Amino acid sequence: MDLIQKYNVPGPRYTSYPTVPYWDVNTFSAKKWINSFKKSFLESNQQEGISLYIHLPFCESLCTFCGCHKRITKRHEVEEPYIETLLKEWKMYCDMLGSTPRIKEIHLGGGTPTFFSSENLKKLIHGIFKYAKRAEGYEFSFEGHPNNTTREHLQTLYDLGFRRVSYGVQDYSLQVQKAINRIQPFENVKRATEEAREIGYTSVSHDLVFGLPFQTLGDVIETINKTIQLMPDRIAFYSYAHVPWMKGNGQRGFSEENLPGGEEKRILYEIGKKLFSELGYVEIGMDHFALKTDALYHSMNNGNLHRNFMGYTASKTKLMIGLGASSISDSWYAFAQNVKSIEEYTHLVENNVLPVYRGHCLNEEDLIIRKHILNLMCQLRTSWDKNEDYFEQLPDVLESLEELKQDGFLILKEKELIVTDEGKPFIRNICMAFDVLLQRNKPDRELFSMTV
Repeated sequence: MDLIQKYNVPGPRYTSYPTVPYWDVNTFSAKKWINSFKKSFLESNQQEGISLYIHLPFCESLCTFCGCHKRITKRHEVEEPYIETLLKEWKMYCDMLGSTPRIKEIHLGGGTPTFFSSENLKKLIHGIFKYAKRAEGYEFSFEGHPNNTTREHLQTLYDLGFRRVSYGVQDYSLQVQKAINRIQPFENVKRATEEAREIGYTSVSHDLVFGLPFQTLGDVIETINKTIQLMPDRIAFYSYAHVPWMKGNGQRGFSEENLPGGEEKRILYEIGKKLFSELGYVEIGMDHFALKTDALYHSMNNGNLHRNFMGYTASKTKLMIGLGASSISDSWYAFAQNVKSIEEYTHLVENNVLPVYRGHCLNEEDLIIRKHILNLMCQLRTSWDKNEDYFEQLPDVLESLEELKQDGFLILKEKELIVTDEGKPFIRNICMAFDVLLQRNKPDRELFSMTV
């Protein structure tokens, strides 16, 4: 059987473990979450600081490839009330923490963060630091839409301490752009990239997607050739995640037959990987490439690469607080997600209620397996030579990995697993073997995108 057909199965991207569908929401409560983030804050604030993910959900138009939680509107009067609610939520957390938080990372995600005016973004960040301080070596980043990220946006956020920006590019083919409702000329990306560098941003990232509707090998090569004219410091080269069953996303602007198949997608990935490598980019974990001058490359070499709901980050903090509708927080010992409706989120915060509606408290087994999956996703290896890294199901996991081993995707030693170069594209499949919750309870409905 062809290896791509064999391993192209639905699977998580492992921005968390346990994955969201396997959270034990029945034993979770807001009170348990509060106790968990307080514990994490006490352990980590002085040493490493904390991270903030701030969800800014508004977009002016719907991109039909997007699976994010968003609100489509052209009414910019929604900006200020939403920011006021964000700051009230942040104040609720700060009142519970007991001492001044030191912020190591901020990431503005969406939606479209640059939907917001530079003045309102300044109001947001100033409001955050009314109750907080910057940690040593802090890194602030945001997602920018090349069509509406202005020089004023870039300068304002730079003055506030932001040094990294990621631009959603996807693909430069006009046919593909029309299919995903994201018309975005190369000139706009070029302007936004060059302005960021002129202002002083030290890391500019471009997000590219393969496997989009009507996308051909020629489209991907042309997109990469245009991308490397600008030589972004990082490139995220994502496999399109087709999840049209998810409530509220817009992935119905095209039919299944318009999408490249698994074998075609793997060719697109391999060609892209080859082109990036020839230009000096190094593959980082899964889906990411970076120049050797970028912090993401250094963090991989130093063993500090981390992965969470924001994706790969160059440093780890034990506590990440998510602010805004649908945001997910991570205390290391527990996950908590905010309500998804902007109206419900606003109502709860206005009534001084933490807007958390579901979550999961990690047990001892969860914590051990989470460590192994993070090791695999970030370092492409893991070991169990220490007693605290062993778990009861490990022999079964190792047995289930035999076929992947026979196919050349990994090396199994007595107490160590190493992913081979051939195994990198199948890292999600390797992690799935460690996912005992998934193995115990195979889903009977569509939950995850395909691994290839």
